[in-house]
Order: sequence, then C-alpha cells, then structure tokens
Amino acid sequence: MSFEFPLGPVPLNSPFYVKRPQLEEIAFQEIIKPGGVIRIKAPKYTGKSSLLLRIIDFAKSQGYQIVNIDFRQADTSIFTSLDKFLRWFCANVTRQLNLDFLWDDYWDEDIGSKVSCTIYFQMYLLQQINVPLVLTLEEVNVLFEYPNIAQDFFPLLRSWHDEAKQDETMKKIRFIVVHNTEIYIPLNINQSPFNIGKPIKLPDFTLKEVHELAQRYGLKWTKNCEAEKLMAMVGGHPYLVRLALDHLVNNPEISLEQLLEEAPQITGIYHSYLREHLDTLQRTPELGEALEKVMNSPVSVKIDHLQAYKLESMGLVKLDGNNCTISCQLYRVYFGLQKLEKSDLSDLVAQLQKSNKEWQKLSYLDDLTQIYNRRKFELTWEEEWEKSAKERDSLSLILCDIDYIKIYNDEYGRQAGDNCLRQVAKAIQNTVVNHSNYLVARYGGDEFAIILPETEAFNAVKIAERIRAEVKKLALAQNALKFGGLPASVITISLGVAGKIPKLEEAPSILVNEAEKALYRAKKEGRDRVSCLQTEIA
Repeated sequence: MSFEFPLGPVPLNSPFYVKRPQLEEIAFQEIIKPGGVIRIKAPKYTGKSSLLLRIIDFAKSQGYQIVNIDFRQADTSIFTSLDKFLRWFCANVTRQLNLDFLWDDYWDEDIGSKVSCTIYFQMYLLQQINVPLVLTLEEVNVLFEYPNIAQDFFPLLRSWHDEAKQDETMKKIRFIVVHNTEIYIPLNINQSPFNIGKPIKLPDFTLKEVHELAQRYGLKWTKNCEAEKLMAMVGGHPYLVRLALDHLVNNPEISLEQLLEEAPQITGIYHSYLREHLDTLQRTPELGEALEKVMNSPVSVKIDHLQAYKLESMGLVKLDGNNCTISCQLYRVYFGLQKLEKSDLSDLVAQLQKSNKEWQKLSYLDDLTQIYNRRKFELTWEEEWEKSAKERDSLSLILCDIDYIKIYNDEYGRQAGDNCLRQVAKAIQNTVVNHSNYLVARYGGDEFAIILPETEAFNAVKIAERIRAEVKKLALAQNALKFGGLPASVITISLGVAGKIPKLEEAPSILVNEAEKALYRAKKEGRDRVSCLQTEIA
C-alpha cells in the first residue's frame, strides 16, 4: 500500500480518511438549502481541507457550480479599500465561471461598492447559470486583520443569505466559510455571517479512531495501549497522529517509545511544525506570555480572551468556558525547553538555527508541485522590483493558467488533476532551468508565475512560447470530442506577459495587474496562446 504524506487534504479515495458521518451529513443537508451557509472552524492541519473536499464533491454530485476564493491569494494592496476588494472578489468569481468582466454595466460609484457588488451577482453572474452556485471562502481569518474591510464584507454576505429567503435568483447561492480563528472584530450580531447556517467544529481523533487508523497503516497494534501512549503525547490532533503513524511505517527500526521520547526535541519528527508555532510566539511576545501562564498552571487558567482565542486558533490550548488548558504534552515539553537558561542552550540554539534554515526552505515550497509557493513569489517579486528600479534594468513577469483544468479534473479525477499540475510545473521549471535568476512559483490553484529579472518583455514572450510548447509536448489527453470548445486534444496553457523598467515610486502590483490583463486576453481570444501588454520603457 502506498502512503500519502499526511499534509494537505486527504484524497477522496484515500483509506486514511477518518470519516465524520454526523458532521458530513449536517454539511450535506445545509449545502442543498437555498442560501445555505456552512461554517468550518478549526486550527491548521486538523482536517478542514479534507472535509471541504468532500462537501465540494457532494455538491458536484448534485450538479452545482463551485467557485473557490482563497483570501491568502489577495495582494496586500487589495485590502486598501472596500471598492478594490469587492472588485477583486467579483473578478475571481467571474473568472472561475468563465464569464466576461462587465464592470461598466453594473458598477456605480453613486450607489456604492456593496450595492454594485450585489447587483453584479444578482443581475449578471447568477443570471448566467441555471444551477446553484457554491462559494467556498477559504482562510477567511485573513480578513480579520483588515477590520475596515471585514466590517462591510461580512454584513454583505449576511444580507445575501437573508435575501435568499425571498429572492429566487439569490436562492442559487450557498456559502462554505472556512477559517482558523475566532472573529476578533466587532460586528453587529444581526449582521455577522458567523451566527447563521451550520457551524462545524472539527473534533480531535478519539482513541478508537487512532487505533483503527494505525491498523489501516499496517501497524500491528493489537491493543489500545499504543494508541494511548501516542495520544498522551499529541492528543488526538489529526496531523500529529498521522505524521507519527507515517513515520513508524516508513522507519520500522524506530519504536513508538523512541519516537515519543524524541518528539519534543529538535531531532524529533515535529520540529518543523513546532518551529512554525515558536516563530509566531516569538513575533508576538504577549501570546508567548499567555501560553507560559497556561503551561505553568496545574489546572485550567483564565487569560485574556483575545489571547485565548488566538492560542486556540493555533491549536495550542483548549477552551473550557473562559478557562484554558494546554492541548497536549508535546507543547508543554517543547515550549518549556525554550525557557531554559541561555547557558544551557548553546547546543540547542545551534540545532534550532540549522532546523530553522531547513524549515524556511520548506515553508517556501508548494506541497503539491514542490516548486516555490505564492509566499515566496511575493517576497521575491518585491525584492526584484526594488533591485530592478535601482539598477534601471528590465523586469518581466509571466502568468499562466492551465486551460479547462476543471473539465480535466471532472473527467479523470482529482488525483489525475494533481498529477497534471505537477507535470506542468516541472515542464515550466525545466524550460527556464538555464536561467538561474528566474523564479517559478505556483501562483494559485492552477496558475503559475515566472519572474524574469534583466529580461525585456519581447524576450519574455519567446520564453512564454517555449513554455506553452513544452506543456503541449506532455500530451496529457483532454477529451476534446466530448467537450466542445477545447483548444486541443491535450492539456494546454494560456500565458500573459508584461514587462517594464520599474520605478521606486510605483507599486510592484502594477506589472502584476498588466500580466493578469494579458492572461485574461489570451484566454478570451481562445486560450492555448501567449498575450503580451507591452509596457517596456527606455
């Protein structure tokens, strides 16, 4: 049996998915209701994406249209105004529905952004489809950092839910709201989307579920004592449990006792995961102090409610009313080690520094494709923009999008779609492998970005054409006979190119917007092509 690495959503056909029949049935019943709202709240790595995958699969089986909005993909500049944010929101929905952008016909400054956005959905987008539309809103917690946006956007969602009770068009909309944290911003309870629909809070694995999962991994745990030992260290945390089981299966020479002994140490299997939390606590000392108070108390303890919610969102504590307890022994031991005197820490610090470098490298990689992720793209893009501006050198950007990947996924399955993404990513990487200063990153779900320093747009177009040809050579069959309008019988990509000599006083997003416009034009003109909006200046 092959084992998936226990990070990211568990595939639909995976034997390692722990079913939550009661929660899944609640979600399925809510998603078929006009204006239905599902709210999934849980810390990172606890199964939100896996449950979401199954809700979406159920919605697809009902013939529903799916649109996914991940707020982590929005540039910081998008949150500078409500109007800009709502246009970004509408643009993403429009693109995923493969419709034309018709801003001028529906957007009116006099009536405001929220009304314009509602009219755009009600009078245009929803009129173009004859099936329910499921809007999945992932990482909604990103908006909590922008109260000026959240205080208008969340009531807007609530108003759409209310309108769905009487408006036939708005009845088509359903929402799945996914977030890591509690709501920190002040919202009128009658305007908040966080007190409507069905809340789903994912529980930890039970002792029985951990034991059964170990059996699926092929571990010969005949009694519950092994599962009890593992849970004594990591609780029922899905990712921590699965990582331990995966490690034991792939390293049969390591015993459960040895794994648990090393678990809180820098040499343990959880060091990258724990280091991520440690970095967060070090950046926000007040959180670290709150956690220390919980760790040092033999009983549950009351701390500032905001710090409690944040620590719960990280999965570090459990809330019981207004009181907190540490989530598991792993956190108590690991974070306790960080309080040792400096004189005792010289070896540990050296190990931490080495581990941090390894973790940083991993944190910039996309889990699926193993190329750089959006975070690395954004950091590098700002650096290259500033460098190119100072040196008065050309900078180009290629954005590309796999054509009709949704049809490919529906026809051949999600695993084939993931394999397609990996092969396309590799083809792009191989095309520019001789340019050591170029950076290839996964920009979104099926989108990729290539940063090309010291390259004029004219030459970037040539590279884009080579990428398009290399992807076509993969010969990943697409059923063009069954689905009319496909550009070819194999997977193709559309590419948008933009280039210029940056100026320090200009925002880096200018060139990104140009590349996005060029990509949109390439898709509008038939896909499987390169489009360039030439902004190169002397």
